[in-house]
Amino acid sequence: MSTDENTPFRILVLATPYFNLAATAGFLDPFRAANYLTGRARFRWDILSSDGGPLTTSNGARIDTTPLAAHLDDRPQLVLVSSSWTPENHHSRAITMALHSWQRHGAQLAALDTGAFILARSGLLSGRAATVHYEHLDALSELFPDIRPSEDLITVDGNIMTCCGGLAAADMALMVLGKELGENLANAAARYLFHPLVRGPGISQNPPGPEPFGRTTPQIVRDAIALMESHLEATLNIPAICARLGISQRQLGRLFRQHVHKSPVQYYRDIRLDRARGLVTQTEMKLSEIAVASGFASQVHFSRAYSARFGLPPLRDRTEGRVPFEFRAWPMHDPATARR
Repeated sequence: MSTDENTPFRILVLATPYFNLAATAGFLDPFRAANYLTGRARFRWDILSSDGGPLTTSNGARIDTTPLAAHLDDRPQLVLVSSSWTPENHHSRAITMALHSWQRHGAQLAALDTGAFILARSGLLSGRAATVHYEHLDALSELFPDIRPSEDLITVDGNIMTCCGGLAAADMALMVLGKELGENLANAAARYLFHPLVRGPGISQNPPGPEPFGRTTPQIVRDAIALMESHLEATLNIPAICARLGISQRQLGRLFRQHVHKSPVQYYRDIRLDRARGLVTQTEMKLSEIAVASGFASQVHFSRAYSARFGLPPLRDRTEGRVPFEFRAWPMHDPATARR
């Protein structure tokens, strides 16, 4: 996959409607920096889409793209699939054929955010490890049981890389840059972009240690949350969690209210509902099955809890939830409204 000074390293970014612009730009920027620092166009890229033309991103900005058909004969070194909202709506036979063709001709394939769903629907991730944004991991597992889901920021399995998106996109790009032109230039590009630490495979999307603003959550709270997250279907009650951790319910409740700003019961219910929402909006599972998978014995109880948290019942969210937030007909949920 290496290149020389006279042959630019070609990157194709295959974007879908409502792709994440920040993550995609974050991936491309290290290559821009490398071009600047070396004084040569060592990397070149194009952003394309199925039909070409202006493409609306997840933040509402519009980006010009070239049509997929114009690049079918290209021989890129790297193809990145960048997707966010409703990837299931943007896969096509033409995309599958193009991805397989590029791979046969030596391209490394990569995916950002939900781009892994498109690689999976193209049959390219069978038997491989892959990651997506943590919000979509459950859906990836349910839809593609032959994929090994990873909670890491980045996975590399053979000649396919997947990335959860966000700021981790720059980490993946810097990994590629280091492999192609060496660690010295990758370090220089990282410094130029004020990227202090390159994170690679094996780094969790939810790493231990201080929160982003520097606050440290006590280990006992992290341990309690880990128990909750590992028992979303076959739930534990709070006394059982406290017994496993050797802490009183009163003390655990005080620590949760201080550091999480919710009671343990509320936090546990909310993460189960968050999992349920991902399954409601990203899969075709029956609502009764989702209720059970989220630890609710009664579908009626599940529907009521879901409506209280998200402002609409799961059946409506299944339809409206496939539309990006800014285009939805309902306002962001105000818990105060639900109590009236």
